[in-house]
Amino acid sequence: MNASSLTRGSRVGKNKAAPAIEGAARAGFTARGVIYVLVGLLALQIAFGGSGKQADQGGALQEVAGKPFGAFVLWALGIGLVGMTLWRLSEALFGAAGPDGDKATKRLASAGRAVFYGFVAYSVLSFAAGSGDSGSSDGQSRDVTAKVMDLPAGQWLVGIAGVVILCAGLWMAVQAIRRKYHKKMRLGEMPRRVRQTVDVTGVGGGVARGLVFAVAGGFAVRAAMDYEPDKVKGMDDTLRSFADTPMGPWLLALIAVGLMLFGVFSFAMARYRRV
Repeated sequence: MNASSLTRGSRVGKNKAAPAIEGAARAGFTARGVIYVLVGLLALQIAFGGSGKQADQGGALQEVAGKPFGAFVLWALGIGLVGMTLWRLSEALFGAAGPDGDKATKRLASAGRAVFYGFVAYSVLSFAAGSGDSGSSDGQSRDVTAKVMDLPAGQWLVGIAGVVILCAGLWMAVQAIRRKYHKKMRLGEMPRRVRQTVDVTGVGGGVARGLVFAVAGGFAVRAAMDYEPDKVKGMDDTLRSFADTPMGPWLLALIAVGLMLFGVFSFAMARYRRV
């Protein structure tokens, strides 16, 4: 069996699973959108209300759990994120949509995203089932960092991970500014105002999300250089750090609005993304 036969076989497998995978992907984008909107709202409360709530995934889950039908929504979010995981896994196995979807780099990136969303889905479903807690992203980040630093060359591993996260954040921001998401969306099906909204949310939301990742990566690099795990920050502490800049709470508020915009952009992806 040659490489072309394997490629044809993978495409056949993907075509057979297409309707289910497409539904899973769209459910995943919707779930992601809900979480980002909630995190943005929590960050906005911190900026101007001094809220003690966590502005991260854990805080978002707690917020949902306290609402009517909260348990149902939690299960729906977890299942949606499982859908995102399965879709990314299918891209790793069969290739992504688009002319260059079969490239090894694309498949490897999809595999990495599948692992990430798999972890997030597991944490959400565990919280929904009552067998886990929402946890603090800050505490979890410090605990993991401390354990890694105890390993041989652990300081280097943390530093490299920080550089990767920092670069990934900058890449996200640049890709958003360049509107690279256009290639992945069915722009011809969008009314003019919807397309304008997609660009506002895609650029603004993508830049805000990228900055959060970049700053979090920077904290990890500093923690590695100083050999101090406590200097690593999860999303909550990273967001709060924006309020410590000369712009004060206004910069945090701007980032918070950006994260909400990214949530809205995720809803648009759920509707118009090529899968």
